[in-house]
Amino acid sequence: MRHNEDGSLKSSVDKFYNEEELKRWSETCQTEPGDLVLVMAGGKDKVRKQLSELRLEMGTRLGLRNKDSFAALWVLDFPLLEWDEETERYHAMHHPFTSPKPEDIAMLDTNPGEVRANAYDMVVNGTEIGGGSIRIHDRTLQALMFKHLGFSAEEAQKQFGFLMDAFEFGAPPHGGIAFGFDRLCSIFAGLDSIRDVIAFPKNNSGRDVMIDSPSTIDEKQLKELKIKTDL
Repeated sequence: MRHNEDGSLKSSVDKFYNEEELKRWSETCQTEPGDLVLVMAGGKDKVRKQLSELRLEMGTRLGLRNKDSFAALWVLDFPLLEWDEETERYHAMHHPFTSPKPEDIAMLDTNPGEVRANAYDMVVNGTEIGGGSIRIHDRTLQALMFKHLGFSAEEAQKQFGFLMDAFEFGAPPHGGIAFGFDRLCSIFAGLDSIRDVIAFPKNNSGRDVMIDSPSTIDEKQLKELKIKTDL
């Protein structure tokens, strides 16, 4: 919605909203002549992503992003699970071994979408440079997690029985964080792409032109590795 110099309001969605409704938009956003209000609508998670990209784009256009200034922060309280419309079930936001926050465990059976993960990301200038989590170390809790991810008890045991059995012997609480060193270097160097700091970057077709990979594999190597190709 554009707030014109003469005080009138003009929007690309005029046919859906009358003048009074647009006026409420203006009052809510405290617009003045010359201002532009950008509105997005849709599913919550998709719109959040779109708004993030819009914010970065406008920051670049308006010269508000300074590559020589570094602002770091921690992102906490991620959702443990995310709902997938296609499969109509929950998926792990981070990975299926991420521990929920202790105070939220009781909601796994009653309100799984509101359970927060015991996970964390470090962000510099709006870009994630590292992330990690505290892992589940209790068999009962891990089994509950698999249940909400759509695994039957038999499927969970078949795929992750080695882990579940190990928990019987007592696993200590544990966690960690992994940093993206190339992304960190690109930010500190003021670059827009991590390709400029990757030692062996691949092109758009997935080919490493520096070492000519992928290339033909010698039959002797295939035999040694017991790999059979079907061309």
